[in-house]
Amino acid sequence: MEVKADTYRVWSERSTVFFDGTMRLSGPDAYAPVYSLASGLIASENSVVLDLTNLVFLNSSGINLLAKLTIEARNKPDGALAVKGSSSIPWQSKSLPNLKKLYPALTLTLA
Repeated sequence: MEVKADTYRVWSERSTVFFDGTMRLSGPDAYAPVYSLASGLIASENSVVLDLTNLVFLNSSGINLLAKLTIEARNKPDGALAVKGSSSIPWQSKSLPNLKKLYPALTLTLA
């Protein structure tokens, strides 16, 4: 499955959801297709990776989406969530560590 627009692309391969580009969507309704893709994977797989290493920008609505997905993974008894980011992208090194506050068992890698 894939969600694609002019400035971004989100797709899944096996148990990994890849985010690429710049996401400045207007709110939760605009992020609904991305939420559906990632949430479905979290529901069906025991271990999911959100790979954000090529996501240059994500607005606050998108960060809320990541928080919702993190909580979904936390609430799944046998699930595990890993988030991969890039320390060279300022918003990631600032915002992604906050996901561990929502789900302490989350594996966060900032390369």
